[in-house]
Amino acid sequence: MRFTSEQRLDNGVLEREFTLGEIPGTLWTPESAAPAPLVLMAHNNGLPKAEPRLVARARYTAARGYTVATIDAAGCGDRPRSAADEETRAELRRAMRAGEPVDEIFESFIGPLVDNAVPEWRATLDALLALPGIDGPVGYSGGWTALGIRLAVAEPRIAAAGFFAGGYVPRALREEARRVTIPLLFLVQWDDEGNPRQRALDLFDAFGSKEKTLHANLGGHTGTPAHRRSSWRTAAGSWTGT
Repeated sequence: MRFTSEQRLDNGVLEREFTLGEIPGTLWTPESAAPAPLVLMAHNNGLPKAEPRLVARARYTAARGYTVATIDAAGCGDRPRSAADEETRAELRRAMRAGEPVDEIFESFIGPLVDNAVPEWRATLDALLALPGIDGPVGYSGGWTALGIRLAVAEPRIAAAGFFAGGYVPRALREEARRVTIPLLFLVQWDDEGNPRQRALDLFDAFGSKEKTLHANLGGHTGTPAHRRSSWRTAAGSWTGT
């Protein structure tokens, strides 16, 4: 892992850009010198790590004593996209504008994106936990629910999760959700124009966790209230010992 830039924010949080091979990422560490629990934070379906809502949540979380890290998935942010990826994204945008069914397009796009992203996130986790001042336990937070499901199943170091219920979850990953047993919080926007309400409720039912909480808020996909930025910690009582 190689750090390429850093800045100290007004709240004392240190924000550093890094690369791990071809993977670009950002790491936020709190002012405290004590080892801090680590939160892996991903935005919806691989949107760039610099997406303003993700950055705001990351800075908010780090200011409250957590280390936060995110990376760009292949084909996202500044990482190159294949011609096939560009074609699929263009077809998806066209279908959504036309009000056409998009389930099959999402199925063909999101599944491979998750398959490619999980090894990179696990490699990043290895590198992060080798750094001084970063310690377990580890949590996952973000709107890329499909990725979070796979990581929660594949990565035993993840002890709790907060999902922002945004982002399409392919059928195979909905079945994997039954194998998720860690404490989790599921946030739902009641009027989410891109994620039908019943689909989100069915996914919540599918999770195998004995400790799971659903919070629903009025509003569309980007209308999550500001006070929910840290509410994923509801799922983490046993994770942090608080």
